[in-house]
Amino acid sequence: MAEDQGAPGVTRRGAGAALGTVAAATAAGTVAGVALGAGTSDASASDSTLERRFRANPQATSARRPNFLVILGDDLGWADLGCYGSPHIRTPNLDRLARQGVRFTDAYSAAAVCSPTRFGLYTGRYPGRLRGGLEEPIARPDKLHGIPPGHPTLASLLKDSGYATAMFGKWHCGFLPWYSPVKSGWDTFFGNLSGAVDYYSKVTSTGVDLFEGEVPVEDLGYYTDTIAARAADFVRERRDHDDPWLLNLNFTTPHWPWEAPGDREVSAQITARVKAGDSRALWHEDGGSLDTYRAMVESLDAAVGRVLRALRETGQERDTFVLFSSDNGGERFSHQWPLSGQKASLNEGGIRVPNILRWPARVRPRQVSRVPVITQDWTATILEVAGTKPAAGFPLDGHSLASYLLRGTREPQHDLFWRTKSSRALRRGRWKYLSGPVEGGGATTERLYDLTIDPREQANLALRDPEVLKRLKARWEEIDKELLPYAS
Repeated sequence: MAEDQGAPGVTRRGAGAALGTVAAATAAGTVAGVALGAGTSDASASDSTLERRFRANPQATSARRPNFLVILGDDLGWADLGCYGSPHIRTPNLDRLARQGVRFTDAYSAAAVCSPTRFGLYTGRYPGRLRGGLEEPIARPDKLHGIPPGHPTLASLLKDSGYATAMFGKWHCGFLPWYSPVKSGWDTFFGNLSGAVDYYSKVTSTGVDLFEGEVPVEDLGYYTDTIAARAADFVRERRDHDDPWLLNLNFTTPHWPWEAPGDREVSAQITARVKAGDSRALWHEDGGSLDTYRAMVESLDAAVGRVLRALRETGQERDTFVLFSSDNGGERFSHQWPLSGQKASLNEGGIRVPNILRWPARVRPRQVSRVPVITQDWTATILEVAGTKPAAGFPLDGHSLASYLLRGTREPQHDLFWRTKSSRALRRGRWKYLSGPVEGGGATTERLYDLTIDPREQANLALRDPEVLKRLKARWEEIDKELLPYAS
């Protein structure tokens, strides 16, 4: 109903969304469409003229299927980037990426912690559809906790349609010998399987956690720089190949431990504590500072810039769909204003994340969108843009944004759903239903917020608008019935 849906939209700052047609891949491996970059001669043509031109001669506007570079920060807060309002962290590369594409103000992670969000991205489904997705997050090797090798993933689906696939960085969707990226569709993997490692030694509570494919390896460089270098090398190597590619670049930055580039002494101390049996050493609860955090985020920005530079220098920038996001909200040192809550919470600060899309061949620059989107939507979008269908029997829970982004149609109208063992949330347009312990402690309560005027979630409208609350709660329960229950 109208009062539930709200009317979020897009601000184009003088330039509309690029018009295009997303089509299934042809036998030649192309996607037909109208590519409108900023400043092209078609920029002033009417939509109807462009559509007629495409229907008359679709091959004249055919383009190579795009590459996909999907970059995740780890525990990066909603306002930790300059383009999202950080007052003291400088992120020129990500700010430039935002200017060159679309910056989403109301983008969300699939969950409030690491593993479930990655389940959502790789499967395009609610994390609770798989046993491993109930872990918040996966903390130990266990044959029950991971993405089963037989389950379709973004990588396996694109691989089957002709894409080369690679992942560098954090996996966190299950441990060997049962699970790994190479068992789930990625041709190439270099990174860690667990949720966090020391940035230099790569130790975690179970030992050194760094793998090339499924083989343990050693590297003592700063992890953010190491995986960025691997990703840049991959991009350069793909220049001489005709087949398109998917690259998942999963930083652990700025997840604890709080180690900036050059903090080798801190690394040595934490590593010694881990090896001595301190299971909480990596949490680094006695360390960190705003300055260290700033340096970590700025190192992430520099690492992203290194990979983007490789795209530009190899001539692949125009035809590469770049998506940047975070796996959940920020933590101790993160800048979240005006949001409340943080990682592990279903308040906005725990699930609203920075989200930037750039695709020069098809999407106009300098756009800001306030359409609510969630992790699984990007899985659906990437598959549609690539002309790849979901696997039979594994329907997606995300909704593709391709038509909205490329043809300027109305954004998908769908509810965004979250749950944890203790909390529940659902967003519909302007409205958000939230149930669980009140931040700071206290009894579980049901709340209703109008996020368009109260993103800080301070004015509980549950008593004022009980019918809206009732409808959103009923929808949450309807979705929840489809998912696996948490263990009691």
